[in-house]
Parts: sequence; C-alpha cells; structure tokens
Amino acid sequence: MELFLELSPTEKTPAVTVDGGRGLIAISGCSIPENADRFYGPIQDLAERYAQQPAPRTTLRVELSYFNSSSSKYLLDLMKHLSDLHASGRSSVTLEWWYAKDDLDMKEAGEDYRSLLDIPVKLKARDDD
Repeated sequence: MELFLELSPTEKTPAVTVDGGRGLIAISGCSIPENADRFYGPIQDLAERYAQQPAPRTTLRVELSYFNSSSSKYLLDLMKHLSDLHASGRSSVTLEWWYAKDDLDMKEAGEDYRSLLDIPVKLKARDDD
C-alpha cells in the first residue's frame, strides 16, 4: 500500500515520515506535544492502514532527543501495533532506537522498550560532535 506522510518538526513535535512503499516509519526530534492524542492519533491510524498491506520489511526508526510521558504511551502503542504485525508474519519489523552516545537516559529508554516488545530492537549510538 502506497501510504506516505511527512511532517516537519516544530519546537514541541518531532519530524515524522511514513513511507509505506519503503516500509519506513521515522520519528525524530523532540516530542512534547500539548495534545499527544491529536498529534499521534493520525500517525497510528496510518500505521493501522499500513499494516493491512505492509512491505515485506518494516523499520521503525526513532531518534528523539527528548519525549514526555504522554508521548511515551503513544510510542509504545505504535510499537506494540507493529509488534503484532511482526507476529503475524506479514512483515519483518525492526525498531532502530537512535540516541546520542552520551545520553544514557535515552539509551535506557530504548532498553526499556526492548524489554516490552517481541521484535528486534537495535540500539544505535550516534556521535553528536
């Protein structure tokens, strides 16, 4: 299914790319939206539509500098939805959790998500020099 969405980042919301043809969902930046449901709801709806006819491989790439607790809930919901897709065998789903090499809180958040999910989670440190 050829789904495509691209949202530019703001001070409070991350950049989001959903490219159904490439099997990519990417979220990057800072996620502290005033209304997380309004921001993440359409992304989750699109992910549900994507799951009906997914690419053979799906990558969820998360590269956040910071996120609040309401964003955490929506991110986990999205990850669990993709984990269900992975379990169905219709797409091989991988989570790439990127964090700054010296940001131990974000690394720990990725480890926490890994413990909650039944998909491969790759923790990837990047240099921010």
